Amino acid sequence: MRRRPRGSGTVIREGAGWAVRFGPRIGSQRESGFRTKAEAEARLTLMRAETLQRRLGVAADPRLTPTLGELAPKWLERRKLTHKAAAEDGYRWRKHLAPWFGARRPDEVGHQDIRAFAEAKLSEGLASGTVRVLVAILSSLYVDLVERGLARSNPARGLPRSLARLIRPSHDPATTPFLERLNDVRRVFLALEEPLNIGFALGALGGLRPGEAFALRWPQVDLEARRIHVIESVTGTTKDKDSRVAPIQDALLPVLKAWKLKTGGEGLVCPPFRADGSKIDKSTRSEAIRAAVETVGLARPGFGKPSPDGKPQKLWYWCTRHTFSSQWVMAGRSLEELKEILGHYSVVVTERYAHLRPDLFAAGAHAALPVDLSPAGGSVAPISTETPDGPPITTQNNKQKTGVAL
Repeated sequence: MRRRPRGSGTVIREGAGWAVRFGPRIGSQRESGFRTKAEAEARLTLMRAETLQRRLGVAADPRLTPTLGELAPKWLERRKLTHKAAAEDGYRWRKHLAPWFGARRPDEVGHQDIRAFAEAKLSEGLASGTVRVLVAILSSLYVDLVERGLARSNPARGLPRSLARLIRPSHDPATTPFLERLNDVRRVFLALEEPLNIGFALGALGGLRPGEAFALRWPQVDLEARRIHVIESVTGTTKDKDSRVAPIQDALLPVLKAWKLKTGGEGLVCPPFRADGSKIDKSTRSEAIRAAVETVGLARPGFGKPSPDGKPQKLWYWCTRHTFSSQWVMAGRSLEELKEILGHYSVVVTERYAHLRPDLFAAGAHAALPVDLSPAGGSVAPISTETPDGPPITTQNNKQKTGVAL
């Protein structure tokens, strides 16, 4: 038997399916997810033909490149290993993206096609933020295709400014409500029953997501070192599938110490409180936080009361994680620290939680830049205002005069 030429590729078994490895050992291409050996061998034949055409300087036959509809399912399968929302992304691809782009080959999609897709989806009633997520999924697919040499460029990158404005997020983080006063955090905590109030404190004073707070176990809470090791959620792994450490604030430490003494410090920090042992689900905590907000008198339009469009409000999220993030920034702490506590991959994401409002700044914010701009030897003249029926009136406050430097 003749030895196969080096770099000509091979078909290998991978789990329950098959995979293709092609090219030299360094920089080789690898594709997986083929159901049968015949599918893998057919793909390997195409890869060899494309390579031969490039070596001979012959224009590649576009018919040899699979369509996006053929490439996307295998990409979505691999995505499940790294992205928690891969199942939702698969649904979005099948419902919205595949009908538009599934029959096209990677290099047949351009900015004008994405614009037509965005305009059509907006006309169907989809929110601009939802359309933005769909374009982001398409962009992620192209990142993979470019890396594997199946596409020359990513058409979802560098979109024209007019198109980017068309699909900008419809959500304004500055309008997201939160508990603006720390005293309100205390009042809501006292209005909740145990152990819901402990889960609330973990979110409002520790920045934990709801699923992380109610999946937290005592071995992950180090009261002496004053840190919480967040490693899981009620649905399994954390949202980004990475563990992180959150510091235990001064206000949270006595709460956790007293609760540990009361419960024995074993198992879940927030154990089920129903007789049947059922877990604390989303609806349970949502109803509880709504009742607590109404009890302390915080229910107002946009916070506590149902929204006009009938959509459920994220009251627990607003009162806990959003409150922690906003209060952290208002206290003058850095976004870089907040990013690590919240478990975000970028400060850009963390900025969505920094709801800075001028009317909530600390009292000393107005004196943060102590500089005197008056000229040397200048004097201060009182501010005067003309009245319709009399002489100028000088603004005075007892013996102090308000004026401007001359």
